[in-house]
Amino acid sequence: GLHRFYQRRTNEVVASWMTRQDRDLAIADNLDYVSSVVDAVSGEWPGSGPLVFTGFSQGVAMTFRAAAASPRTVDAVVSVGGDVPPELDAAALGRIARVLICRGAADAWYTTAKFDADIGRLRVAGVAVTPLAFDGGHEWSEPVIRAAGAFLEQAWRA
Repeated sequence: GLHRFYQRRTNEVVASWMTRQDRDLAIADNLDYVSSVVDAVSGEWPGSGPLVFTGFSQGVAMTFRAAAASPRTVDAVVSVGGDVPPELDAAALGRIARVLICRGAADAWYTTAKFDADIGRLRVAGVAVTPLAFDGGHEWSEPVIRAAGAFLEQAWRA
């Protein structure tokens, strides 16, 4: 989750995803955070290889937003169980070279219709898309791990 807080009854630290409240501010804050992390890592390990952003479930939207807004070239995105945010147009998505987009066949949240629409939007934007529909649900499963490994190997060679 993006935002940590204390659970009232147990005082346990838990996390939450973005809500509608102050959404634009939260998106801008998260984009700045991702950019600063990439800058710090690139400063410490210059020329370390391709830049790949990865997201799962609700994190997929911020993954695409961060990749599209990055001042650095984003070589690839690995997207599992979440949709491409509707506000990103073809020009923004076209800044991403390649995408592995994954959906479990039994995933009730990331439907086949959303998956197919996202594949279409990415292709229209000129993105090299590798779709994976796997036997499973809303999860990062073994087929996703294998596909991501092969996909990243290709991105590294490109």
